[in-house]
Amino acid sequence: MDALTATLKVAASGLTAQSERLRIVSENLANAQSTGSTPGADPYQRKTIIFSAEVDRAVGASTVDIAAINRDQSAYPVEFLPGHEAADENGYVKMPNVNVLVEMADMTEANRSYEANLQVVKQARDLISMTIDLMRGN
Repeated sequence: MDALTATLKVAASGLTAQSERLRIVSENLANAQSTGSTPGADPYQRKTIIFSAEVDRAVGASTVDIAAINRDQSAYPVEFLPGHEAADENGYVKMPNVNVLVEMADMTEANRSYEANLQVVKQARDLISMTIDLMRGN
């Protein structure tokens, strides 16, 4: 039963990590067009998430944890939008450093990882249920 407990703990940490990753990606996508409100102001800055492996000594397994949520330091692209409220004196607006294609790929990967961890939880649950049935003598 200890191996199943460890499996559930590892899968649960993966679910939590991928859920947070999906939240970050969703926030980035929601702000992909969020510019500053004054001329020359910085727009929304893309967020990134960093995972780390943590050893859970209670179950003897490595779990995933969120080490940090950072800001992407890449340059802001600029667009020529002379009538925009955030346009500088030359008509250029700093746009968020969010690439929608990258975010969509990240979302797909996080979703697949989440689903894989969910399958592990379902399989472990089924094994625990079968073990209990065997112990009852059914």
